[in-house]
Amino acid sequence: MLPILIALVLGLAIAIERILYLAFSSINTKKFMAQVEAALANGGVEAAKEVCRNTRGPIASIYYQGLDRADQGLDRYHLGLDAVEKAVVSYGSVQTGQLESGLSWLSLFISLSPSLGFMGTVVGLVQSFDSIQAAGDISPALVAGGMKVALLTTLLGLIAAMILQVFYNYIIAKIDSIVNEMEDASISLLDMLNKK
Repeated sequence: MLPILIALVLGLAIAIERILYLAFSSINTKKFMAQVEAALANGGVEAAKEVCRNTRGPIASIYYQGLDRADQGLDRYHLGLDAVEKAVVSYGSVQTGQLESGLSWLSLFISLSPSLGFMGTVVGLVQSFDSIQAAGDISPALVAGGMKVALLTTLLGLIAAMILQVFYNYIIAKIDSIVNEMEDASISLLDMLNKK
């Protein structure tokens, strides 16, 4: 049962870290976009970059990367929207990767927990058969100890996997929500720069 408990504790540690990271990555996107648009209108690209520097989260980072390349245009009269779009797409992929960091480990612990439980089942059955062989007779008292180990490890493995699965699904839903916000905000940034 100890390996199952270790898998559960490690999985919960990863899940809690991801939940906290995602909570700190979330911002009021509409308010942020309004601040950037006002800064663009009043102080230009540098003022908008300053707003991005002072805001946490992946959307602000993507905006900063896009605004940082806004002056890479074909001529001095137009903003380099192609460079901005490429930067936003590329850095959006980087930010998505950071949001998803650690999920493969959480997925591993989800699949490992029931496997360890089933392994405990096999160990319990082997103990039962060893007891039968040593006694040379079949009695419920001989089999009960091994069967108890078998059932408890299976139960604990399944419970651990279910707990971790709930956290995993919550994290995936939160990541999807943030990624959708990033995509919408990226389109809005290109629209803002196009108006400028």
